[in-house]
Amino acid sequence: MNKRFRLLPIHLVLIIGGIGMFIPFYWMLTTALKSPLEALRFPPTLFPSFLKFGNFIEIFKEVALLRYFLNTIFIAISALVGVLFTAILAAYAFAKFEFLGRDVVFVVFLALMMIPLPVYLVPSYMILFRLGWIDTYLALIVPWTVNIFSIFLLRQHIKTLPQDLFDAAKIDGCGMFRTLWQVVVPLSIPAIVTIAIFDVIASWNSFFWPLIVTHSDSIRPLQVGLAYFSREFSTNYPLLMAASTLAILPLIILFFFAQKQIIQSYARSGLKE
Repeated sequence: MNKRFRLLPIHLVLIIGGIGMFIPFYWMLTTALKSPLEALRFPPTLFPSFLKFGNFIEIFKEVALLRYFLNTIFIAISALVGVLFTAILAAYAFAKFEFLGRDVVFVVFLALMMIPLPVYLVPSYMILFRLGWIDTYLALIVPWTVNIFSIFLLRQHIKTLPQDLFDAAKIDGCGMFRTLWQVVVPLSIPAIVTIAIFDVIASWNSFFWPLIVTHSDSIRPLQVGLAYFSREFSTNYPLLMAASTLAILPLIILFFFAQKQIIQSYARSGLKE
């Protein structure tokens, strides 16, 4: 009983925080279901007097939203394949192989995480310009096929795996790649799922880089397309909120399905250095 009372303030803070995080989503959804006139009404209504679901259909007529969705899905999946490939190989090497300068290289990798995007934006743009990749899918995918945080997270997870498993695989005649794909990868599914989720979220919400390297409307991802749409329909709040709701809905669904794997991976990544 005493333990419940001690946890009560924590639960109250969490509940208040949860309500505070829920309010913007509620306001976005209810505004998406209002008419333009009701959305501008003051004082604002907490719930639409008439649910206008047609806003979610009209948004596809006003903007190439489906094209933006398809572009974003293609970019996210392509970048994810590259991230998983490079992260698995690099994390395996950093965790289980001894080579000259391994720890130094790993520390340098971690230090690169602290460099903000604007610092390397111009050099990256110049490289892509010389390669002729500006305004192509390659500019949106290739630079993001390596993710240092993914390498770090997976490396920490692999270091928690018992060495006996690797010794047994070696005795059975498994080479390093067979050990990787038959021992390490199956046991690292929670970390891999976490990496996939965060990489998809990053690709889905990417705005600044695609804004710089794309000029054609046909290859723009979702966030950049919505930015141009909001500039044209800045006063039509129901359509803007309808577009925002559709943009964020896949990420919410993805998180609810995979939140267990995220928590499990974070819990295990700090057990062993």
